[in-house]
Amino acid sequence: MRLFHDTCPACRDGVACDAVPRRVMLGAAFGLLTAPAMAQSVASGTRSIAVRRVQTGDSFRGVYWRDGRYDRDALHRLDEVLRDPGLDEATPMDPRLFDVLHQVQRRLGSDDMWDVISAYRAPESNAARARESRRVSRVSLHMSGMALDCRLPGRDSMGIARAAADMQTGGVGLYRRDGFVHLDCGPVRRW
Repeated sequence: MRLFHDTCPACRDGVACDAVPRRVMLGAAFGLLTAPAMAQSVASGTRSIAVRRVQTGDSFRGVYWRDGRYDRDALHRLDEVLRDPGLDEATPMDPRLFDVLHQVQRRLGSDDMWDVISAYRAPESNAARARESRRVSRVSLHMSGMALDCRLPGRDSMGIARAAADMQTGGVGLYRRDGFVHLDCGPVRRW
């Protein structure tokens, strides 16, 4: 498996990044985060998530943020779980995506494990999917580690999509027929 941790958004020269507030401020300056999302992003405490990659059965359950910063080891494990299973290739996932999952899950009052149908997609994988379906964007945020398609056991996709859209923390796509929701940490939009 190939991992590209030298460009990890939470690390700098192999040292856990303490500049997360600067990243959050830059995101806010470019309109990528709303004020409530920004306030929560810089708040102290812990944040945790639980995800299971449907195709591989790989999972992560634990804290990814503590003491005012992202946990580098947890992010590396999440990168591996959310890798492109067809090519066995991982990329540094944008940690703000985990904040989106965490916030939506809190809003829904759930502590269940997210089932992840699609997360990181290598450009080759995304191009192949785009040739098969017009619903797949050729410039998908999946290729940047900023998006995933997921479902939460016991919750309908419409309820998840509504909660995420109300929070306005990124893109929300409802795929009701397929039973999943697309969540990303890009610009606020819905489909």
